Order: sequence, then C-alpha cells, then structure tokens
Amino acid sequence: MQGKKNIATGFLFLAGFMVYGFVLIYLRDFAPGKEQWIADYAIGKHFESRLAHVHGNLFAIINILVGYLLLRLPVAPESAKWISWLTLAGMLMPLGILSEVAFGLPPLLVLAGGFAMVLAMLWFGVAALKLRTGDLQL
Repeated sequence: MQGKKNIATGFLFLAGFMVYGFVLIYLRDFAPGKEQWIADYAIGKHFESRLAHVHGNLFAIINILVGYLLLRLPVAPESAKWISWLTLAGMLMPLGILSEVAFGLPPLLVLAGGFAMVLAMLWFGVAALKLRTGDLQL
C-alpha cells in the first residue's frame, strides 16, 4: 500500500511551508527593518527564501497527488515503492534551499532532492504508460 506516507508527509510539509509563508509575510510587512527586506526582495537570500517556500508547497502537493495515485492505480509494487520514496526524497530540495539560506550549507540537498523528484516523475510517467485503459479507475 504505497502512497499513504506521501499523502501524510505531503500535508505536513504543506502546513510547514504555509507557516513559513506567514514568516515571509511578517518579514516583508511587519518586521523591524522591513524596508531593507523589501529593497532586497528580488536578490540573494530573499529570492532563495521565496524559492524554498514555492518549491516546498509544490513538492508537498506533488507528494499528495503521487500518494493518491499510487493508492488508486495498479502500478507494479516495486515501481510504486521506488516512486514513493523518490518523491519523498524530492522534498530535500526546498529543505536544501533553506539550509543554504539559514546555514550557508552547499547545495547538495538541493541537487539530490531535485534529481530524486525528476527521477520519480519520469518513473511514474513510464509506469503510467504501461497501464491499460481499463486499469484507470480513479
């Protein structure tokens, strides 16, 4: 039963990055020094912070969708397992962006997460092509 952990993790990740969005709103609209934040909004750490927010929410929704589809479609068990784990690993990308911004870490998690998500989508696409029309009962 692959997919349940993607749905649960996706919703939790979505909630976390939604809260992070409120932090970004606070920094832009209410924090002391907000004028400098606004002035630097399109460059450097500010831009990367928004990238993390957007990718975190996007990858959370992708995990929810992949989880649902893995529960509903007759994808081969071994493929379903790998697609599930690779999609979860994809969430390393926005975490990696945050770790770059907050701690100055190198972009290893960004690359690993991005690669994992692309591989998961390619694998799922191939698995979907192998399904027969009668198998698609969503």
